[in-house]
Amino acid sequence: MRTAFAPLPSGLRWYNGVVLLATWFGCGRVPFAPGTVGALGALPIALLALQWGAVIGVAVTFVIFLIGVRVSTNYSRAANKKDPSEIVIDETAGQCLCLCFAPLTLSGVIAAFLLFRLFDIAKPVPIRWIENRFPDGWGIMLDDIMAAIYAGAVLLLLRFIELL
Repeated sequence: MRTAFAPLPSGLRWYNGVVLLATWFGCGRVPFAPGTVGALGALPIALLALQWGAVIGVAVTFVIFLIGVRVSTNYSRAANKKDPSEIVIDETAGQCLCLCFAPLTLSGVIAAFLLFRLFDIAKPVPIRWIENRFPDGWGIMLDDIMAAIYAGAVLLLLRFIELL
């Protein structure tokens, strides 16, 4: 029987905590653009956290980041791949952090989403270096945090010149 979802590494089941978190509750198992779906999957938790301010948003990001290092390490080792595409908890953490820089308006959220995806995909210096330099889950997670920081800098600039 053929499934629309990405296959799981040997020994892992969809209901396993590592799988649920690493794939951000299945977002990363979609067959097309799993990183984009993972970033979209971050919006509910990020927007909820940001209702209480950017400090809470950063705290939520930090918790997701720490969990992400652990589960992405375990998942990538089980898959025997450096950075399997179905791991999207890194996009979740990055998108959460990026939204901390944006105004909570429709245009702010859209700008944060698009800028984060742009920097995550383009991987300007030193993002690719970070991804390759750090082991296991650290490299998987840190490159998306750096992409969020780049996107956040652009968002702050757009806010400063009053385009957002």
